[in-house]
Amino acid sequence: MERNIENYFIEGLTIEYSMIGNGEPVFLFHGGHSNCNEEFGYKTLVDNGYSLITPSRAGYGGTSKEIGESLTKACEYYVKLLDHLHLDQVHVIAISAGGPTGIRFASLFPEKVRSLILESAVSREWLTPKDMEYKAAQIIFRPFIEGITWRMLNLFSQLFPKFMFKMMAPQFSSLGKKELKQKMNTSAVEEFKKMNARQRSGHGFLIDIKQSKEITDQDLKSIISPTLILHSKNDGFISLDHPNNAFEKIDHSELYVLDTWGHLIWVGQSSKETDEKLISFLTSQSNIKSYT
Repeated sequence: MERNIENYFIEGLTIEYSMIGNGEPVFLFHGGHSNCNEEFGYKTLVDNGYSLITPSRAGYGGTSKEIGESLTKACEYYVKLLDHLHLDQVHVIAISAGGPTGIRFASLFPEKVRSLILESAVSREWLTPKDMEYKAAQIIFRPFIEGITWRMLNLFSQLFPKFMFKMMAPQFSSLGKKELKQKMNTSAVEEFKKMNARQRSGHGFLIDIKQSKEITDQDLKSIISPTLILHSKNDGFISLDHPNNAFEKIDHSELYVLDTWGHLIWVGQSSKETDEKLISFLTSQSNIKSYT
C-alpha cells in the first residue's frame, strides 16, 4: 500500500497525517502508542474501495502536543484538517485509546460523520492512578524515556520475535496460554514484530490517559450517526465495560462481540470475522459509487 505522509500547518501548530487508497473516505483515529503509520485493518479497507486519512493524534508522531490540551480542542483541529482536505463527510473509525477522540468528534460534528465504528475502544475513564498500568505508564512511556522503551522492544522483537510474542500477547488477552495459542496463526508473530517497530508514545499516551477522563455520558448520548461497536470478548486490555457502556448510551448503535483472541482484533485466526463485519456495516452506510 502506498502511503503519503503530509503535514498541515495551522495557527503555529502541526497535524501530521497519512493518506492511503482511493475511494470513499475513512477518517481513522489510531490507538495508543501509534501514529499515522498505523497498519492494523488497513489492507481490508483499501481492498474494498475505501481511502484512509489518519492523523497522528495529539502528541504522537509529528503532531503538536498542544492540540491535545483538551479533547474538544483536538477535535476542532481535526475537523480543520478535513476542511483543508475538502472532505464534507467521512466514516470515522476510532481504535482503542483513540476511542474518546472518535466519540467526542462524532458528538461535536455530526454533520461530518457518515458513520462511526469503535474498535476495541475506550468509552469512559480508563487507567486511573490506582491501576498498575497507569503507574507503569507514568515511568516507561513518559517523554524522553518512551523512546528508549520502544527501541528496546523493537530490538528484542527483531532478535527474538517468538519470545517477544509469547511475552506480550497475554497482556492483550484474558485467555489462558493454551486457548490463546489455538486462536493465533503464524502471521501473528510477524504482526507483533512490525507493531513494535512502528510504535512510539511521544507525549501522546499520557495525553490519552488524561483525555479519557473527559468523556461524559452526554458525549455518547449526543451521537446521531449509525454506530458499530466491535470488541473481543477476550480483550484483556480494555474490558467489556467499555463497549457495553457505548452500546447502552449511543442510539442507533450495534454491538458485535467478537470471538477473537484479544484486544488486537485484526490479528489471529478470527480476524476475518472482524473484517467481514466491518465491511458489511460500512457497505450498508456507504455510497461508494459517488466517490469513484
